[in-house]
Amino acid sequence: MSDVTMDSSMTARGASWRDYYELLKPRVMTLVVFTAIAGMMAAPGAIHPAVAVAAILCVTIGAGAAGAINMWFERDIDAVMARTAARPTVQGRVEPAEALTFGVFLSVASVMTMALLVGWVAGALLALANLFYVFVYTIWLKRRTPQNIVIGGAAGAFPPMIGWAAVTGDVTVVPILYFLLIFLWTPPHFWALALYRRPEYDKAGVPMLPVVAGERATKLQMLLYTVALLPVSVAPPLLGVGGWLTVGGGLVLGLLFVICAWRVWQEDGAATGHKAAKLMFGYSIFYLFALFGLIAVDGGATGLGL
Repeated sequence: MSDVTMDSSMTARGASWRDYYELLKPRVMTLVVFTAIAGMMAAPGAIHPAVAVAAILCVTIGAGAAGAINMWFERDIDAVMARTAARPTVQGRVEPAEALTFGVFLSVASVMTMALLVGWVAGALLALANLFYVFVYTIWLKRRTPQNIVIGGAAGAFPPMIGWAAVTGDVTVVPILYFLLIFLWTPPHFWALALYRRPEYDKAGVPMLPVVAGERATKLQMLLYTVALLPVSVAPPLLGVGGWLTVGGGLVLGLLFVICAWRVWQEDGAATGHKAAKLMFGYSIFYLFALFGLIAVDGGATGLGL
């Protein structure tokens, strides 16, 4: 049976709820939601539990909506990359128009609900994050420049600011530092993946830094970014949000991240199968979860009225 026949058959049966759930990029969404909750918990003041739940749901749905639109636009790229070839938009289980409609509807609904039930600042930040991810990163930058993930990574840095704004109704220096933390974390995180997935990005025509500048230049940038993360991770307690738990934990986690980058710098990826890069990619996810977990706990759960 040909691929065309298979795709037509899957479309004819209709998409399952699991296919639409997969459109939301649940693994990415988990990290987005967690950092939003951390920003909410670290924020001064209190928020009604029902409003907090509404804010978290809006961030969840908004992030998923952006992921669905991303899958709609990048289905040609996804088709030639092993890690994305099974996505429902590639396999024909969800038609492109359906994925786009699904994503746009959820995005608009999540932003409107956030603005009406939580506050216009939080709603505006959620709208900005979605617009940035779709138009700046996905449509404009990703296929045009090796700095795609540097600039476009700002979209994923908004959630803790949104969580903070949900409680306080404004944005101050501290949530901007949380934004900067994720902004600086994103390039080494994705470049670690790009190092051992380089042939796939090259085949797909995506100008990720390892493809355009080579592995050595990429590894140097990864090392510099992990070093730059260290002072940012300990800055919020100096401004009165959080304490020694965040400082100590941030330093330990950050130094381990630098060590990972140093091992990648020293590694001959062709000989080792990019073992150090794979380890760094896995650790980078743990790093962000752990650091924002410390921020949530050490900042005091006062934002949720606990």
